[in-house]
Formats: sequence, C-alpha cells, structure tokens
Amino acid sequence: MDRRTFLSATGSTVATLTAAQYSRVVGANDRLQAAVIGVNGRGKSHIRAVAQNPGMSVGAVVDIDQAVAEKAATLATEYQSDRPKEYRDLRDMLGDKDIDVVTIATTNHWHALSAIWAVQAGKDVYCEKPASHNIWEGRKMVEAARKYKRIVQIGQQSRSTPFKIEAVRSLREGVIGEVYMAKGLCFKRRKSIGSTTASPVPPGVDYDIWLGPAQPHEFKQNRFHYNWHWHWAFGNGDIGNQGVHEMDVARWGLGLDHLPRHAHSAGGHFVYDDDQETPNTQHAVFDYGDRMLQFEVRGLVTGGECRLLEDSGGGRHTIGVLFFGSDGILTMSNSGYQTYLGEKRLPGPSMKATGDDTTALHFENFRKAVMSRRVSDLNCDVLEGHLSAALCHLANISFRTGDKLLFDAERERFVGNAGADTLLTRDYREPWVVPDSV
Repeated sequence: MDRRTFLSATGSTVATLTAAQYSRVVGANDRLQAAVIGVNGRGKSHIRAVAQNPGMSVGAVVDIDQAVAEKAATLATEYQSDRPKEYRDLRDMLGDKDIDVVTIATTNHWHALSAIWAVQAGKDVYCEKPASHNIWEGRKMVEAARKYKRIVQIGQQSRSTPFKIEAVRSLREGVIGEVYMAKGLCFKRRKSIGSTTASPVPPGVDYDIWLGPAQPHEFKQNRFHYNWHWHWAFGNGDIGNQGVHEMDVARWGLGLDHLPRHAHSAGGHFVYDDDQETPNTQHAVFDYGDRMLQFEVRGLVTGGECRLLEDSGGGRHTIGVLFFGSDGILTMSNSGYQTYLGEKRLPGPSMKATGDDTTALHFENFRKAVMSRRVSDLNCDVLEGHLSAALCHLANISFRTGDKLLFDAERERFVGNAGADTLLTRDYREPWVVPDSV
C-alpha cells in the first residue's frame, strides 16, 4: 500500500469514532499526543503551548532540517519529561498511531497539503495562519475536514483573545452604531532582504521536501528561513503573514461570513532593490455592498492612524483594526480596544489586554473541541480561516494582475477574467499534489 492509499484508509476508519470512543483512543489520562510540523520559527510557540497544556504533550517534532528538529526536541524537554520522536518526512509521522493531533507551522505553501494528509490519516489539526497558500486549496481543506469529520483549528488566535471577543460583542450591541466599514492595518517595519545568489543546500536539510508542492527553485538563503514570506512560490507577502490576523478581525467584526463581489488592490515594492517579489506597500478594498472592508500594508517608515499607534504604546509598528460606525469609531490593537463616540470623538467603552498567552488560549480551545468532537466548539474553524486567507489571496491576485476583480463568491471563481482564475490555484509538483477529490 502506498502512502496515499494508507492515509485515505486510515482517515476513513478513525473518522467514524464517537467522542466517547475517541477519548479512549487518546488514552486513560486523556493527554493528546501532538506532532509539531515545522519547528524553526512559529513551531517553537506550538511546542511550548502543547507541552505546557495539562491535557497535551509533544509526541513528535517534524522538520526537514535535522539540526532544527534536534533543538526542538530538546526544547520540548524543558516543559515535559518525555523527549518527542523526531521525523524528517511528515508522511512517516502520519503513520504513527501514537499521534492524535498534528500542528502545522510550516511555510505557507505546505499548509493545505499537510493538513489534508493529516485529516486523511485520522488526525485532528491545528494549522498556522494563513490557512492556505491559495484560494482553491483552502476550499479543499474545508472539504477534507468535513469529509473525514476532523477538528481543524486555524491559528488566528484573536478569536480566543478576551478583549477582542469583548470588542466584537460590543460592536454587535451597537457601541458605535451601525458599522459600515473596517480597515485592517499592517504597518510593520520590514527592512530589505538584500540579494543573494544560489548556494549549496545546507547539510542535514531535505530541500526536496521543503520545496514540496512548489516547482524546482535553486536554493538561496534569502528565500529559505523566514524570508520565504516574500516570494510568491512559498509565501503571500505581509498581507498574508501578519496581515491575515487583522484581516480576520476586520471580517469578524463586520459579521461577514462570505467573500465579496468586488476586490481591488494596488501597491508596489518600493525603495529597496532586492530579491523580494511581494509588495512592501499595498492597499486593498473589498466591496460587500452595504459594508466595506479595507486593508493597508506599509513596510517602510510611516506613522500611525486614528491614534492606534499612540494607544498601543508607540514604536515602529501600527498593527490593528479600525471600525467605523454611524455613532463613532472603535480601534483595536494587541494592547486592547478603545472607542471614540459622537461628533467630538469622546472616549467611550474600552478594555486593555489582560496579558494572557493568546496562543495557549487558542490551543486550549482546540484541545476542548478535539475532546468534544464538536466543530462548533472551535473559535476559529478551518472555514473561518479559509475565508480570511481568501481575502488576502484576492488582494494579491488583484495586485499581480493589475485588475479590479469581479468575484463569484458561491463558485469561488472570477467573472470574466481567465488570467485571474489561473492564480486561484498553482501547478503542483508530483508527488506533493493537493488532490481535486480529497
């Protein structure tokens, strides 16, 4: 039996378990054994969140870089007694029956395929943002989660952040009247990545697996660790990196559970002459008819907007969301939310951040949903993640084509724009292919 057949067979068996049966599979102590995939950056936060959760432990780490995997396994032992297993190929880990859940902190272009393979193997999934690298594969993630009855949480932890939950509740109750527009801000200072030439693959790195679904590229240091964000084959620019968090909050606050009819984005990669492909300055507008969602990325030196920089303590970055209503404004950053009411914009209801570890809160919400087997218990189900990521992808497609786009939200295809349709998916490289039928 090849890996694909094995994964499908395993998924179809485990997906039928009831909540009571699943708790017995997990074990007498109900501690979920998690495998963390991609442990060089954000994966370290996954390891800490899992290992420090009384109901979870790190059973395995997976990374294409042997040295990174070894360091990650050692990190886990700072929080738990057992050293996790180490894997280089995630397909080998997916056959490990000791693993209950998988957390994904890989490059963006690996999110969908690893999540789909995991649910086919009967694992529940916590996947970092953005849910997908393109719109088509994001929808396939949703289809796979539903088909195999898996719990899939997307790492947009704002949905588990107490003051943001309170802010959205206040918007629903009319604290600023009728909300007609939201604007997400990702004014995050990014310096030049420079230019590098092709170089040998570092020892201990399986670069073929790292490339995965992407077409062959020569190895270059400034499109490997982290800087892959700024290359279209692997990342989605800052609108799909930091920005997807604020995009998600903007959509959440507006109460939008669908994609827009029109999308337009413009910008550029200004000032620096380097290897970055994605824009460092970008503005996007999404027209929902009775409401509007805007988004702006500024990676260069800039100021704030609507007091958000000052209210969040100053510094180089302005990251947050502005909500505009008939009776006032609500501003939100990671330090809390504030309202300004009436024609004089007088301070109204507000709430400061509590200092909680929001990643830990989001993982605990995921654990509870895994145990209950209820998708409705998730704070950020894969469908929510797909919709917010898709907004980022729509903006990037408009930017790359230079077109104002008309979108059929039901079919998730563009209207009268074959060129834009080609960017809904990608040319996958065998055997790393997201299947049409999951």
